[in-house]
Amino acid sequence: MMSTLPLTARSRSFATALRAAGAMAVVVLLTSCSFLGLSKDGASQGNSTGQADPSIAAAAPKGLQAFYSQKVVWGPCEDKMQCAKVKVPLDYAKPDGETIEIAALKIASTGANKQGSLLVNPGGPGASGYDFVRDAGNSHFSDKVRANYDLIGFDPRGVKRSAPVSCLTDNERDESRAKIYSPETDAGLAALLADNKAIAAKCAQQTGPVLGHIDTVSAAKDLDVLRAVVNDSKLHYMGFSYGTFLGSTYASLFPDNVGRMVLDGALDPSLSAEELTAGQAKAFDKALHAYVAHCLNEEGCPLSGTVDDGIRQIHDIIRSVIATPRTAKDGRTVGGNTFVSGLIVPMYGNESWPALTQALDAAMKGDVSLMLRLADLGADRAPNGKYTSNTALAFGAINCLDYPTNSNPAAMRAEEQQLRQVSPTLGYFFAYGGANCASWPYKNLRTPAPVEYSGSSPIVVVGTTGDPATPVEWASALRKQLGNASLLTWKGEGHTAYGRSNSCISNAVDNYLVDGKKPADNTVC
Repeated sequence: MMSTLPLTARSRSFATALRAAGAMAVVVLLTSCSFLGLSKDGASQGNSTGQADPSIAAAAPKGLQAFYSQKVVWGPCEDKMQCAKVKVPLDYAKPDGETIEIAALKIASTGANKQGSLLVNPGGPGASGYDFVRDAGNSHFSDKVRANYDLIGFDPRGVKRSAPVSCLTDNERDESRAKIYSPETDAGLAALLADNKAIAAKCAQQTGPVLGHIDTVSAAKDLDVLRAVVNDSKLHYMGFSYGTFLGSTYASLFPDNVGRMVLDGALDPSLSAEELTAGQAKAFDKALHAYVAHCLNEEGCPLSGTVDDGIRQIHDIIRSVIATPRTAKDGRTVGGNTFVSGLIVPMYGNESWPALTQALDAAMKGDVSLMLRLADLGADRAPNGKYTSNTALAFGAINCLDYPTNSNPAAMRAEEQQLRQVSPTLGYFFAYGGANCASWPYKNLRTPAPVEYSGSSPIVVVGTTGDPATPVEWASALRKQLGNASLLTWKGEGHTAYGRSNSCISNAVDNYLVDGKKPADNTVC
């Protein structure tokens, strides 16, 4: 399950953590509302009683009235925040059957006349929106947005606090990440498939039936229940990375319920798993070139010569680690896949490029400990060996339901060759994704297709020209599929734009969310 690099994008909270990692590298060497009506511009107004508004509950899909009308109790939690559990069906086809709970966290609006709630998904799939809003909500969103909206973070089904996927102990996760495969050989591929089959069996045993119901369509239906229980007649939503896929899925299912929706770091829902992988591999190769060009102009850069020379030097250190795995200071083994996992982590945000420079410098001098620490950050592994989330496990489980994959050995080897062409340095490490779901106990539930949206509320899609995880072309494709949408593009490096780019992006998004002013289509910042 954890043999290859991400099939789709990592999370916005992941990128936020990386910025902290970059700062750490320099300093310590790496370390609810009653519905009252609509405002003139269409935003729902309300207060927070916790009791569902009858008119909103009455509009619930057939058989789901009890979920839409449930009284949600928001209690104090964390630091001056509020938390709640929201009940949803395990299987929406059987609303009278088993139920699960979705964990949500709220930061109350700072203004006297809030417009409603802004639900936030940071990405993944598998990232915790609860954690993202708790840790970054006050700083990531502008004062203007904070004054007008309650911020609601939630863990989607299968994630952390919401009927989480459970598969491996912390020690088993360490062991799995440390394993070294050679899937280009028959024996190596057989070993990879066998280990993934064993992990899949553990996931099924430890997680239970929810494992077959953590697909994105089900999560989007949960999102509409969340909208109802915070008493908003329209969903106001900001999704980053995979959160754009969740958002566009919601828009296709509930077009009349879309309020103000921002999709930043867009996924193209029409692409297959293999097309997504190829797009990412190419984009990471492009981002690596941008990093090298920057590094060569910085003091302390361990690379030398031209950009192509620097790329070759990185290629050489990767091949060296593949040929002879290294031992980090904590005694753990670092092979090629772990090394490259660490390499790509700071590429999610150019604010973290100094961390990559330090890790590369140390590795080229023989110490891979910093690169391992970066890989650990990407895996949510704390220095004490404890994993702080189930993101990686949920990531694989959700993708296996959302995407059909090809596990035919000949097809996977052909894909490897294609990936090597589009990304000569990193492409190999994106290959053999088909092995992840080959023995998954549940069949995929979705066939990739263009999203269809018929709603009257315009949606804002945001792309970043140097985004390695969600290539900017995907944002343009999603905007075209949605139709009633506006595209914002930031000319910058790293994953997503809002909260880390410039005033052009932040003002355009804020004016849309608060004032209903749609930015001009194809605005470039």
